[in-house]
Amino acid sequence: MQTLIENVNIVNPGDDIKTHQNILIEDALIKEISQDKLSTKDNVKIIDGEDNYLLPGFIDCHTHIFAKGFHKEENMTNPLGIHFYNAVPHSLQTIDAGVTTIRDCGSADLSFKLAQQRKLFTAPKIHLSVTPLVITGGHFDLLLPSGWDMEIMYPGFPKGRCDGVEEVLKKTREVKRAGADFIKVMCSGGVLTTNNSPEFAQFNKKELKTIACEANANNMSVSAHCHSLKGMNNCIDVGFSSIEHGTFIDRKTACRMAENDVSLVPTLLVHQFLYKNGFPAWDNYAREKTAKLKEIVKVHKENIAAAYEEGVNILMGTDSGVIPHGHNLEELIHLTDIGMSESEAIASGTVNAAKFLGNDDLGKVRKNCIADLVLVNSNPFDDISILSDNDNILTVIQDGIVVK
Repeated sequence: MQTLIENVNIVNPGDDIKTHQNILIEDALIKEISQDKLSTKDNVKIIDGEDNYLLPGFIDCHTHIFAKGFHKEENMTNPLGIHFYNAVPHSLQTIDAGVTTIRDCGSADLSFKLAQQRKLFTAPKIHLSVTPLVITGGHFDLLLPSGWDMEIMYPGFPKGRCDGVEEVLKKTREVKRAGADFIKVMCSGGVLTTNNSPEFAQFNKKELKTIACEANANNMSVSAHCHSLKGMNNCIDVGFSSIEHGTFIDRKTACRMAENDVSLVPTLLVHQFLYKNGFPAWDNYAREKTAKLKEIVKVHKENIAAAYEEGVNILMGTDSGVIPHGHNLEELIHLTDIGMSESEAIASGTVNAAKFLGNDDLGKVRKNCIADLVLVNSNPFDDISILSDNDNILTVIQDGIVVK
């Protein structure tokens, strides 16, 4: 199958814009790019680019595609099937925003990955963590004081709670068995879980080292949810590949991250969004969550700006699922607010994200790369905020197929 996109301006971060280009896609790959007329088969599908701007499809490095706010009250009342069906509209909202690949940091399972590969519904491609590893009483331990456990459970989906070297080793293996592509670990307290604080580290260094060694033995990377400064340094010490959030990072820790090639997914959007829009009126823990957010929002932006200045590899991630899906590219505005150029911000969600995931044929509009592409109506190098309006995302192509 061939698709020909005519008369577009190609935007690759780090490069000058190539104007008035024609792109031939064959099956899932970009076969040829030229200003000249391209030779095609008789049944080629032709898209008139109308002098608009063509970018690589975006990669969101921190999502929760099954989640709809992580509200315990909804988990109590909804049939289990709703947990899965929610992924269908969430996926469409994600594609509509120009995101063709996601890295899911907890809740999605192997069924989603297989459904996407089998084209059962339109959805982003996914890198799975399945479920995060958590300590008893830590962030995402959803056992309430009442004794009710709000963690969603069903056959084939492992519980994340584990303590001690032997348990974390077994849990890492269970998560791998469930289909994970990488391991996610809750290494500090968080905002959404009660009775713990984002400032405090979770899991000790022996436990973290055990997780990292087992993951590395299986060629899997390890990601840390971590706001805590001590927690971040523990993760750097044992060889984790990324820190999610990084709220209380300082310059010394940022330098260590850069030296050890540890990436940072700051998810700036989620804290700003929640602080601005709040929580549902029926959320019994809204006051406690808002108090935590107030402390985080105060320092997050300036600390991430310092990390950027120290040379940390920063990747685009949104924590969508904690907030509504479909706002993904608003994160790029926040990244430019900390000092990144428009080109650097776009790279954080395309070519650099693809490299981090080990997909060097993604994230670029180049010959022989995978045809995940986004056509937009304005030059994002002039104004990156145009990408935050989904109406400006005119066409989305995934594996050579038009999905929007």
